Parts: sequence; structure tokens; C-alpha cells
Amino acid sequence: MSRYRLSPTPAQEAAMARHCGHARFVWNLAVEQHSHWQPGRKNAPGFVEQCRQLTEARAENEWLRDGSVVVQQQALKDFAQAMANFFGGTHRRPTWRRRGENEGFRIVAVKPGDVRRLSRRVGAVLVPKVGWVRFRLSRPVPKSVKSYRVTLDRAGRWHVAFTYIPPPVAGPESGELVGVDRGVAVTVALSTGELLFIPRQRETEEARLLRLRRKLARAERGSNRRAKVKRAIARIMARQRDRRKDWVEKTSTQLARRFDVIGVEDLRIAAMTRSAKGTTEDPGRNVRQKAGLNRAVLAAAWGQFVTRLEHKAPSRVMRVDPRYTSQTCHACGHHASDNRESQAVFRCRVCGHQADADVNAARNIRDIAAGHAVNARGGDRVAGPTNREPQLALPSE
Repeated sequence: MSRYRLSPTPAQEAAMARHCGHARFVWNLAVEQHSHWQPGRKNAPGFVEQCRQLTEARAENEWLRDGSVVVQQQALKDFAQAMANFFGGTHRRPTWRRRGENEGFRIVAVKPGDVRRLSRRVGAVLVPKVGWVRFRLSRPVPKSVKSYRVTLDRAGRWHVAFTYIPPPVAGPESGELVGVDRGVAVTVALSTGELLFIPRQRETEEARLLRLRRKLARAERGSNRRAKVKRAIARIMARQRDRRKDWVEKTSTQLARRFDVIGVEDLRIAAMTRSAKGTTEDPGRNVRQKAGLNRAVLAAAWGQFVTRLEHKAPSRVMRVDPRYTSQTCHACGHHASDNRESQAVFRCRVCGHQADADVNAARNIRDIAAGHAVNARGGDRVAGPTNREPQLALPSE
């Protein structure tokens, strides 16, 4: 999707908020209908039957009839797709939507004249029962737009995202391969020796965020003061998300343009960031430290980075087994846990090879990916690094 920042008037904001409320209401009704289904009962109503029921509900309720039927039907369509994804095993079961969370609605059957360019930096989109809403034209709008989605984030910002599948980023076609190691202290280490760091939250923002969270703990639930504090916290978090997303987009595009094959570790991030609390009978250990590590891993955007790489360089990203890549010497192939002296230093106990620990792991990943690439082309699979020296024997005591 191609997303732009909307600049609605107060009246347009109120109208779009009503659309969000209608979409949320219809979605939650569909969730309630399916929550009553049990094995042995008649099938829960599908999309066609729910649309028929929606027509009856609009005839009986004026407040629902005043909304856009396109918005309400597309909420049912989105729910039907979510259920299909659930039964397909790719997503979780759809749940209730709460006010202020994941607010938005979708518009389909967009005509060519529904999106206009007003000036060099300003565009406008026609929203049903709202009118022409301006947006910041930060880049050209994709041609032949068929649908778009309007969203409201927790920071109070409106965005419009046009459905669009961009073409893949072209590689250099030189056969160059790179290994990528993801970490916490060093976000991305390349086998070329480059170290890349994702933007972190600024110290002033961290201090302000701490003050606001303390203020939120003292605020009364449901009060205007609490809502104001929550909005201020959301603005700080939104700025950090924007910086993180900007870094991911630029870095992934740069790698897709520079290299033909990109090797990354096949990490199970959801399992790695699972809580260590445990149960009452079997409580976890070092829970606070594990929670801090989980936050650091998620802040490094490991999953988002590889996902965008695969979008921009399809069939050129190779996921490799991550086992022992950080403990194996790239020079001689010896692997042991004590090879890694610290977070940053790798020193082989056999051959004495010393290097940055993350770069050494990235080079191991590159060599494994090279073996996969040769095997995929039908040649002999490379067993290990091509530039390793003969492994030396351990000195006898």
C-alpha cells in the first residue's frame, strides 16, 4: 500500500469518525454471531447473508442508515476474509474491536476522478458522505487505484492508504551475495563489515515519556485528563514508529539494490519474545530481564526488516539455519560457545582469528546462503565457507 497523511477539517474528522464507528459496530456484530457457533449447530451466517441482514438493520435504524453502505459492507467483507485466514491457519481468530484501537474503514470501486492532484504538494480524495479530503502529496499517487483505506492512529493522525503492489527493486545482476546478522546492540551487521543501527528513542523523549506514564497512573479512569495524557504518550510513540519504519524502508531498499542474494537467519521472533512469567505453580526466572530483552528485540524491528526485504527482493532473500552462526569461526570452521568473548568480540580458540562478533556471524550466514544458492541452481552444494583455512589441531597438553 501507498500511504499519505490526511488533513481533514473538523467537520470531515467527525464524519470519518462516524464511519469508523459504523465499521466497528458491524464488525463486532459479526464477531458476536460467530462466537455463538458450536459443533453440531447450523453454520454461522456468511458474507451474503450478513449483507442481507445489514440491509434490514439499515431500514430499521436511522443512525445506521445515515452512514455509508460501502463502509459497512466492506467491514463485513474484511471480517469474512479474516475468518478465511483463521480457518486457513495463517492468522488468529478475529476478535472484538475497541474504540480508539485500529480505527479505520475501507472504500472500494474507486473511480479515476475520485483522486485529484490540487498542487505540487497537495492532493484530495473523495470519501463517501464526507466529501473531498485533502492529503499531503509526498509522492505520486499510484495509477488505476481501485480501493483505499482510511485509518486513525492513537496519536490522532488520519491517513489514507491506496491499494498498490509496487514492482520489485532491481538488483545489480553481478551475482554479489551478502550475509545479514540481526542483533540488539548492533541492529544489522553485514558480511562486508558494515554495522547499521536503527534510530533509538531520544533521551528527552524517554524522560518525557516516563513523566507522562507516571501522570497517567495518577489520572482517573474515564477522565478528560487521562485521555489527554494518553494522546500525548501516543504522539511520542508514533514518532518513534515513524523513525523505525523510515529506517527499515531505506535500509531494505539499499540492500535490495546493492546485492543479488541476501542471506538472513530464519528466526522465530514470536517464540524468542514470549513472556517468561510462567504460571503460579511454575513461576519463571529472570522475568524482568527477559521482558527488557523482549522490548529491545521488538524495537529492533527484526521481523519488519526481513518482511520488507522479501517484498522488495522476492526470491533473492534466503533464510538459513541460525544455529551456531555466532559461535563458529569464519576462518577455520571451529565452533564453541567460548569463541565469543563478549557481545562485540569474537576470538577463535583454535586458530586465533579475531573479528567483530556480529560481522563474523554475518559472514557465516553469507557462506551458508551461498551453498543454498548453488544447490538451488542444480550444482553441488557448498559444504561451508569458501575462504576457510585448514583447521588446526588442538595443542596437546
